[in-house]
Amino acid sequence: MTMPRRLSLKSAALAAAAMLMMMSSGAAFAQQAKELTFAHQDMLVPLRLVMESGEVEKATGYKINWRMFSGGGDVIRAMASGDVQMGETGSSPLTAAASQGQDIKLFWISADIANAEALIARNASGINSMKDLAGKKVATPFVSTAHYQLMAGMKMDGVDPKSVNVMNMRPPEIAAAWERGDIDATFIWDPVLSKIKGTGKTIATSGSIGKRGAPTFEGIVVNAKWAAANEPFMIAFVKALNRANEEYKASGKSWTPDSPQTKAMAKWTKADPKDVSAAMALYTFPTMAEQVSPTWLGGGAAKAMTGTAAFLKEQGRVQEVKPDYSAFVTTAYVEKAMGK
Repeated sequence: MTMPRRLSLKSAALAAAAMLMMMSSGAAFAQQAKELTFAHQDMLVPLRLVMESGEVEKATGYKINWRMFSGGGDVIRAMASGDVQMGETGSSPLTAAASQGQDIKLFWISADIANAEALIARNASGINSMKDLAGKKVATPFVSTAHYQLMAGMKMDGVDPKSVNVMNMRPPEIAAAWERGDIDATFIWDPVLSKIKGTGKTIATSGSIGKRGAPTFEGIVVNAKWAAANEPFMIAFVKALNRANEEYKASGKSWTPDSPQTKAMAKWTKADPKDVSAAMALYTFPTMAEQVSPTWLGGGAAKAMTGTAAFLKEQGRVQEVKPDYSAFVTTAYVEKAMGK
């Protein structure tokens, strides 16, 4: 039985429309695949120069949506939801995510935190050491590297954490609470750190506590499946991160508040330009060779995560400590960027 001509024409038209829809959705998927959302924070690290220059977008053709978050815990939650493919976070939120089995990879150490986070006590608070924190109000963002080091420092000095009113606040909330006089001390990073130092004294730093056995770092993490599917982007991004580090090492000490680099740093972090230079000098930024060395991605980062996980379990923040955290760390993209 032959099909009426009108019906076959209609079928052909429907088939053509369906084909067009498939082609357009395929194109849309391809376009969508060349886009990512990056969750950034307010730390003063050379990544801000990459954000300002647009060099990765130009090199790869990808659209990058830079979204600011108040803390690493927020970044990790956004990545878990699937809304964010890549982000920067401290070693403590990263460890919490890895302990919960989140499919992420640490592929770049943004900074050795060194002395860039500190416990500052308000002048006239009567706090001159960790032991003086008993009975005081101390603010820090929970599950952050600062929180980890505050608790680790108290433990090292024999301070009962139950004797201290440790309050969970995000950086902007800490700045406001300090202004109002609502807190006695805070363990925090820049730009808030620079704002409060004038009316407080440094009791301990991330560097001083790190040397006693609780090191911390800032890193960039990526959804593992996304990274594997977008390897050329990953390599281009690592090259740009390294270029920014090198620029800082070459000229950072001569940046003034009016330098374009300082203005870029301040724009993306809301820091005061006059504080940028001194704040950046508190960090150290590993080279590509140092990134893949046993100190960092080649072993040290996973080891630091193991120690952090034990602390987080003690705090009731994670249920289990993985026997090995190296599965959540990769040297692959840095090695490929180095041409290895």
